[in-house]
Amino acid sequence: MTYYHSSYGPPKKKSRTFRRILWIFILIVLLIGSGLAYFAYGVIYKPNVWTLEGKTVQIKIPTGSTFEDVKQLLYKNGLIIHRNDFEWVADFKKYGELIKPGNYSIKNGMSNNDLINLLRSGNQTPIKVIFNNNKNTLDLAGKVAAQIEADSAQIVNYAYSEEFSNISGLDSIEISNIFLPNTYEFYWNTSAKGFVNRMLEEYEKFWTGSRSALADDIELSRDEVIILASIVEKETQKNDEKPTIAGVYLNRLERKWLLQADPTLLFALQDNSIRRVLNVHKKIDSPYNTYKHLGLPPGPICIPSIASIDAVLNYDKTDYLYFCAKDDLSGYHAFAKNITQHNRNAKKYQKALDELRIYK
Repeated sequence: MTYYHSSYGPPKKKSRTFRRILWIFILIVLLIGSGLAYFAYGVIYKPNVWTLEGKTVQIKIPTGSTFEDVKQLLYKNGLIIHRNDFEWVADFKKYGELIKPGNYSIKNGMSNNDLINLLRSGNQTPIKVIFNNNKNTLDLAGKVAAQIEADSAQIVNYAYSEEFSNISGLDSIEISNIFLPNTYEFYWNTSAKGFVNRMLEEYEKFWTGSRSALADDIELSRDEVIILASIVEKETQKNDEKPTIAGVYLNRLERKWLLQADPTLLFALQDNSIRRVLNVHKKIDSPYNTYKHLGLPPGPICIPSIASIDAVLNYDKTDYLYFCAKDDLSGYHAFAKNITQHNRNAKKYQKALDELRIYK
């Protein structure tokens, strides 16, 4: 009997062992890959932002900031839970090359991906810029600079620059007229140029339509309306009597009387400590002394509110020619049609001041 030896037995066993090892290796790689993927997913998409009491936080990234600046801003406010994870995702998404300044709303529970996408997009949250009760452009610029990135010097310098004068056609006295006290929406990183140009746009919108027609009706230019409104603004804080006071001054202008407005004297004297206007004050040599010079002063004595401007445009048509503060010191005024009535009212007010020992 002849025997034949097979040469295929042992190699089959080796092949099965190799395949088993290969599958085990593949399984290990898949497990490791899955673990890494899960870890990466967590780093990228899981919440990594914490805010106090879950409230939205506003952060302001200045123009020219680096990634290091942004990191310190976030870390200083305690917003990032795992800093290394945030930095890894920021590096992965190349945020350092795409930093955009502005005011951003950071919400509790944001992921690194959400946060970096927001900061990269430049999708910032506008802010409300409010200014009122302003003495002049410098005063206004200081209040605005506390709310946007541009500083007060930049705002004033551009407002009075030749560049803006050529754009607006306004001279140095008229410049303050464009700043109408109100609440405006701006991006925080608005430049001085952007702010002033926007105010010019708002000024033109303000005078479009009915207000220009009303100014024509009383035969005053825009600038003259604002000058008179600035006097009304300083005469009273009571909006409901502003149209009556405006009517008194318009009656005097129509009759070509001296305005005899005490606020213009205080502006000329530049002395805020005066509480009682005396005859000696009326002697000051100034174009703003309306006890000496006919008509309106050369410029506004403050930046008037919209309420005061509209009071001039919609003044009360009365026969009043005089007014003085009421003796109850309520802030309201007593109005008179003739000098006899006015002197009677003035005497009551002077007596009230005497009783309070306010002599100057």
